[in-house]
Amino acid sequence: MKPTVPVPETHRDLLARPIPVVLATMGPGGFPRARPAWCEFDGSRVAILAAHGSAEARDVADRPVATLLAVDPDDTSRWIEVRGDAEVTAEGATELADRLTRLSTPHGGNPPAVLRIRPTRVNLDAIHR
Repeated sequence: MKPTVPVPETHRDLLARPIPVVLATMGPGGFPRARPAWCEFDGSRVAILAAHGSAEARDVADRPVATLLAVDPDDTSRWIEVRGDAEVTAEGATELADRLTRLSTPHGGNPPAVLRIRPTRVNLDAIHR
């Protein structure tokens, strides 16, 4: 397991603001799968709401890595990519769904799940470091 790296203060707001992010997981056959998502950052891990049994939850269960990309909607030259080890859990999923309800509405009949990414690599734009 790679060591956890900190998310720089200069870009933490992109993980805390209510902006859509892009979640990428490794799908079957080795191709990346990306989708828009909402996230929450607790200072050490990024939590993304997903449906239990969804494609991204299955991807992370099969290969526990994920990448998240957040782009500042006010300055698209400012962004952060977080890569890391990922896990799927039901722990805290209902509470996360409640907090993010105003941002997104879960679709389908599957109960919620949480994908948590422990950053092992963080890339930033070259302009706003």
